[in-house]
Amino acid sequence: MEVQDIISSGLLELYAAGLASLEEKAQVENWVKQYPEVAAELNAIQQGVESYAQANAVAPSSEVKEKIFAAIQNTAPVKNITFAINDVTPAKVVAVKNYWKWTAAASIALLIASAAMNMKFYSEYNTAFKDLQQTQEQLAQEQQRSNDMKTDMDVVHNPYSMPVALKGMEEMPDATAKIFWMQNTGEVMIDASNLPDAPLGMQYQFWAIVDGKPENGGMIITNDKGKKFRMQPMKSFGKAQAFAISLEKEGGNPTPTKVVSMGKII
Repeated sequence: MEVQDIISSGLLELYAAGLASLEEKAQVENWVKQYPEVAAELNAIQQGVESYAQANAVAPSSEVKEKIFAAIQNTAPVKNITFAINDVTPAKVVAVKNYWKWTAAASIALLIASAAMNMKFYSEYNTAFKDLQQTQEQLAQEQQRSNDMKTDMDVVHNPYSMPVALKGMEEMPDATAKIFWMQNTGEVMIDASNLPDAPLGMQYQFWAIVDGKPENGGMIITNDKGKKFRMQPMKSFGKAQAFAISLEKEGGNPTPTKVVSMGKII
C-alpha cells in the first residue's frame, strides 16, 4: 500500500479519534514505524484536533464554580461507598474524549471544504459573468455593424440615389471616394472609407460645384479612435455639376486650397 493511499484512507483520523478497531490500531502503529510520512501526518492530525479543542474550550463561570463548591461543602461525608471505577475502562473514556475532538476536527474540515467550494463557485461565477459581458459587447458591436451596413445598403439601393465616383488627383491618386446624391431631396452621402488618413493637423473637406463655384459641404470624418467611417451625410445641395474633396487644415477653409479628388455628375 502506497504512503499516499494510507494517508487518504481515513484510518489515521479514526486512530486519532479513538474509534479504530484493535486490528486497525495495530495496522496504523505498524505504518507509523515503517513510514516517517505517516507518522508526521498522524502527529499533525492529533495536534490539529488538540489545538482546536483548546481554542474552543469554554471555562465555567465563577457563579457555577461557587455553586459547585457550596454543594460539596454542604454535603455530609458519605462512608462505605465504593465507586465502580473499574466499570468505566480508560479506553472508553479516552474514546469519548477523542470522539469529541474528532467531531470538532471534522467540523473544521467541513467548514474549510465549504469555504473552498464557495470560493470555487465565486471564481467560476466571476469568470462566467465576464465572459457574458464580453459576449454582450461583441454582440452589440456586431449589431452596430449590421445596422451600419443596412444604412449603407439603403443608400446604395435607393432608386433616387445617383452614384458619383471621385478620382484622386495627380498629387494623391489614391484619394478616391464615392458620392451618393439623392436626386429627389438633394441629400448627399459620401463613402470616404478609401481615403487615406489625413496628415496630423489636416482634414478633408467636401465641396459641391454649383454654377461653376465651389460650395462648402462640410468636413469629412475618416477615422475616429481607430474606427473607420463609411457612409456619412454631408450638406444637401439642390443642384450640382460636380463634387470635390480638398485637404485643408483642421476645421477647414472658406475656399478649397488643395483639391485631391474630384468627380463630375454625368
